[in-house]
Amino acid sequence: MKITKAVLALAIVLAGAFAAESALAHRGRARIGIGLHFGVPIGGWSYYYPPYYYYPPYYPATVVVPAQPPTYIERGESAGQPPAQAYWYYCADSRAYYPYVRDCPGGWQRVAPQPQN
Repeated sequence: MKITKAVLALAIVLAGAFAAESALAHRGRARIGIGLHFGVPIGGWSYYYPPYYYYPPYYPATVVVPAQPPTYIERGESAGQPPAQAYWYYCADSRAYYPYVRDCPGGWQRVAPQPQN
């Protein structure tokens, strides 16, 4: 019985020494190991299942260019066109102009506007 315990203790010490040596001596070199593991991991991640980190996808910065304000162009003399001719409408039956008279039974006469002095 004593010999069995001594051999078991020596095996545990040698296994620990090999594990420590292989963990510390692999700097810069590839390491291949074969092992047999018993037990249940308690909390967190274990040697069998390393944590997997989620990296969100990279989206480049969005460039926002403000829109130019709309430019309004006045039509008429400024656009090189002659001003639109406005007419007055005269009713000879009632001797008045539109909009003072709404209906003209004899028909409307188109009159060029006259500046008042």
